Amino acid sequence: MFASRTVLLSLGKNAQCLSLRNRIAEVLQRAMAPKRPLASLANSQFLLKRPATPNCSPIRCYAKGKDKKKEKGKTKVTVNENQLAEVINVGSLKSLMEKALLQMEEDFVKHLSLRSTTGAIESVPVNLDGNEHTMQELAQIVRKNPKTIVMNFATFPQAIPAALKALSKSGMNLNPQQDGTTLFIPVPKVTKEHREQLAKNAKQLFVKCKDSVRDVQLKFIKQLKKQDRISEDLARSVEQQIIAIADQFIANAEATLNKKQAELLGEK
Repeated sequence: MFASRTVLLSLGKNAQCLSLRNRIAEVLQRAMAPKRPLASLANSQFLLKRPATPNCSPIRCYAKGKDKKKEKGKTKVTVNENQLAEVINVGSLKSLMEKALLQMEEDFVKHLSLRSTTGAIESVPVNLDGNEHTMQELAQIVRKNPKTIVMNFATFPQAIPAALKALSKSGMNLNPQQDGTTLFIPVPKVTKEHREQLAKNAKQLFVKCKDSVRDVQLKFIKQLKKQDRISEDLARSVEQQIIAIADQFIANAEATLNKKQAELLGEK
C-alpha cells in the first residue's frame, strides 16, 4: 500500500500524470473499501430474489410407438359386363370358374364326412391300368352293420391293390381288412385328430379350386393379349375386370371352406 502511494507522489502534476494518478487512486480506494458480509448481501435490495417454484407434478413422457401399418386394400374394380362382352366370352369365363367352385363343394360332400358312408366310399376315385374309375364301378359296396362296410371285388379282384391305395389316400381314416376278394372296413370313431385331418383335407381341396380359377383367369388374359384390335387402355381395363371376377369366385370358395372347417372341427 505504501509502495502505491509512493508511486502516486512520484508521478508529478502534468496532465497525463494527473489522469493516471486519479485512476490509480480510484483502484486503491476500491481495494481499501471494507468487504460486506454475506448476510448483508442476502438482504440487499439490489439482489433479485429467486421466484418460488410452483408445486408441479412430474410429467412422464413416453415415446410414441410406431404406427400400425395400414392394410393396403386393393383398388375396387367395377365389372362392366357389356364392355367385357365386346372382347371376351363372359358366359364361358364365369361358367368355368363356377365349375371349379362346384367341384370343390362336391368333393367336400364326398370326401369330408365325419362318418364314413357307403356313398362317400362309392365315389372314391381308383386309378386302374392308367384309367380312373369310381370305387362303385369295381366293387359291390354294402353296409353290413353300423360299424362295418363290406366291399366285394369278386368281379374285379385285380383292382384290390389299387382300391386299397385309393382308400388310404381318401383322407377318411379308413383301415380296410382283406379276406380273399372282400374288404371289411371298420367305420372309424370321430376323434379330434380325425377332425383336424379332415379340416386339412378341406384346405387342400380349396387350394385346388383356387388354382383352377386362376388357370381360367390366365387363359382368358392370354386370349385378351392376342387381340390387336383393342386399345391398351381397354385391354388393361378388361384384364383388371377378369382378375376381379376371379377374386370374387375365390372369396366365395374361401367362405365355403371356412364354413366346412367349422363344421368338421365342431365349432359354431
